[in-house]
Amino acid sequence: MKKVVRMGAGSGFWGDAMDPAIELLRDGNLDYLCFDFLAELTMSLLQRQKLKSPNAGYVPDAVSYTNAMLALARERGTRLISNGGGVNPRSAAERMAEGARKAGLQGTRIALVEGDDLLGKLDTLLAQGVPLVNMDTGDADFAAIRDRVVSANVYTDSAGIVEGLDGGADVVVAGRVSDNAVYVGALAHEFGWTRDAEHVDRFAAAVTLGHIVECASACTGGMSSRFTEMPHMGRVGFPIIEFAADGSAEVTKVEGSGGRVDLFTIKEHLVYEIGDPRRYLMPDAIADFTSLRLSLTGNDRVRIEGIRGEPAPDLWKLVVGYQDGWIGESLAFFPWPNAYDRAMKAKQTMLERFERMGLAAEQIHFDFVGLNTLHGPAAPLPDPALANELPEIGLRCAVRTRTMEEADKVRRAGSHLWIMGRAARRLALRSSRAP
Repeated sequence: MKKVVRMGAGSGFWGDAMDPAIELLRDGNLDYLCFDFLAELTMSLLQRQKLKSPNAGYVPDAVSYTNAMLALARERGTRLISNGGGVNPRSAAERMAEGARKAGLQGTRIALVEGDDLLGKLDTLLAQGVPLVNMDTGDADFAAIRDRVVSANVYTDSAGIVEGLDGGADVVVAGRVSDNAVYVGALAHEFGWTRDAEHVDRFAAAVTLGHIVECASACTGGMSSRFTEMPHMGRVGFPIIEFAADGSAEVTKVEGSGGRVDLFTIKEHLVYEIGDPRRYLMPDAIADFTSLRLSLTGNDRVRIEGIRGEPAPDLWKLVVGYQDGWIGESLAFFPWPNAYDRAMKAKQTMLERFERMGLAAEQIHFDFVGLNTLHGPAAPLPDPALANELPEIGLRCAVRTRTMEEADKVRRAGSHLWIMGRAARRLALRSSRAP
């Protein structure tokens, strides 16, 4: 059994940069390179693609990254793990196998992990009286949206990944496992953990470390409140975990790469997207983030130890995506002088156009770009005199509708500003389905 396992974070989302992952693979001396590609919205987008084509539904980056890195990974002895299978991990695995054959990498073993997709089992669950309650709103009337559901995926644990690695896989591609499961699975395999009382804290430690690095450069300076102080973020280094058999670990990055690993970059991502820090619920374990100790052990090196936790919860999270109408959107910019007054007049003009066009809208929202786009109602009202001296102000309009035809009215009303709204520049118009 190894005393230390070295794992790299190869991506934090679908669309992340590939060059830092290649840097990790080339210079990181890794046992595993792990990729997190999925988010809640991603599942609905992928399911919609699969409905159009049965061979689609996986994250294209998962396939292209694997095919680009596989030869070097085999040479380095690094195993690749991702959740980029999305809603079609079997198709993703087939594309990866094709890439391996084309590259002459005979003998490559690829494992796929399925079982998270419950779309075809929803009616059975409902018939069995299983309560499907919205975790955010408490709404238990699932039947009200049933005919609009396009995806239903459970956040599963790392068991399938462990099974694939136990079988000798060089590559493991999964569906909607939890974000940190790609790291937990590698560690459970390497150290031979079983799901008993003896290993509860080990699983909690793996969940915690996976959480810290799952968004890649977010913990090497990208999410830091001191972002402006971070060196060379354009060539940022993705994080490396050195995980020891006793459950302690150190987070670092490739020497000479951009960004920084220090106590605050780790703390800032530790508290990202969590509820109760004493009970971070994941399908592999419940981690207590208040139990850990952090220490700086060198340049770009932080030690994490003392992590405690509880066994995995009885319930797992099911993410459901459903069609909820359409969004029509427009964006126009107004230059100095009197940019604010012009934007306000454009807002009034669009509202009048909506009335004239008989727009049936469920929600109408305006943002003034440069004034309240980020903070919304919390942003203080501007002094019109000062706002009119700004070089430019943008007006964004977003409208939720039930049909594409109504959303298209928003696009049309935005285009009317070309000649009904004096000195509007650089207009962007679109209508899109709201998942």
